[in-house]
Amino acid sequence: MQKNMSTNSTIDHCRVPNPATYKTLSWLMIGEFVLGLPLNLSVLYVFIFRFKFWKNKSIFLFNIVVADFLLVACLPAKAYHFHQGMRRSKSTAVCKLMLSMLFLNRGASIAFLITLSLDRYFNVVHLGRRNFVKVLKKSPQISIVIWLLLLPLTIPTMVRTFECCNSHGREVETIYHDVTDTFREVVFFTQIIIPFIILVYCTVRIVNRLRKKTVGERTKLRRAVWVVMSVVVVFSICFLPCTVARAVLLSFRLQKWQAEEDVAVQVYDSLMVLSYIDCLLDPLVYCFCNSGFKDAYISTFCPTFLQEKFINPDFNLGATTTTTPTHSGGRTISLPIIEK
Repeated sequence: MQKNMSTNSTIDHCRVPNPATYKTLSWLMIGEFVLGLPLNLSVLYVFIFRFKFWKNKSIFLFNIVVADFLLVACLPAKAYHFHQGMRRSKSTAVCKLMLSMLFLNRGASIAFLITLSLDRYFNVVHLGRRNFVKVLKKSPQISIVIWLLLLPLTIPTMVRTFECCNSHGREVETIYHDVTDTFREVVFFTQIIIPFIILVYCTVRIVNRLRKKTVGERTKLRRAVWVVMSVVVVFSICFLPCTVARAVLLSFRLQKWQAEEDVAVQVYDSLMVLSYIDCLLDPLVYCFCNSGFKDAYISTFCPTFLQEKFINPDFNLGATTTTTPTHSGGRTISLPIIEK
């Protein structure tokens, strides 16, 4: 009977294969929303009113916050559909809009996270050379350009009605439809695999440089390692597992193994729900990337005993540079510390 169903072109692939699994996933998404909304609102408040990101060269970090809000906005609707036993909205317009927002969120998060890692890489491995990423960080227009470049990647989700917004490997009527689906899958995989390769390369080079440096330089290098490692953690938890599951799902679908596909669909959707916790993990990246933001956040929302323990005693929201006096002979020299 299952084999007959797999060959039936009218089978409703948008219905969940196991309602109990998807009801559990819906509650997990509600939990992510309940935790993610206040967390990201508090981060947004600190970035704008306390940290003043435009003065502290943290425009890229702010853009990650914006990308996370796109994700958080989708979670209640996604949870509702799962709870109703559907993998997507019955409305084609809603389905396309949500998938486009999820594509945009994922692309923006990855683009800005990788940019931060590249910035640390050039600051450490190629110290003294012109760092083009640092130049980009100072220009808000560059962030707008990145968003505009990401928008075309969402077009394949809107040009036609996808079955469950996800039809690659199904029966298609024209070559145009097949090319559109294939392009969407290529975008899905390349926006994760290529940045991950770049991230691993940056991490290895920074760690190797850390081993060669003298004791006096190791503090800055350790901070750079923590930055790229925090991005590695986000990738390893949020992006890589669902990418592997997606590849397995497509292989089963192309082989027309319906029973195996039903299992793979549940695994893939479960790992996609797991990937949504990037809106909870990204604030860790903010703290590792900029201790000034960490101090601003703790001073705003944490009790006094935590502020005394974790805040830098020289913390000053109004300054983007500080000076450290050193003595050379009979002279006192002020050395600028450009970024906390």
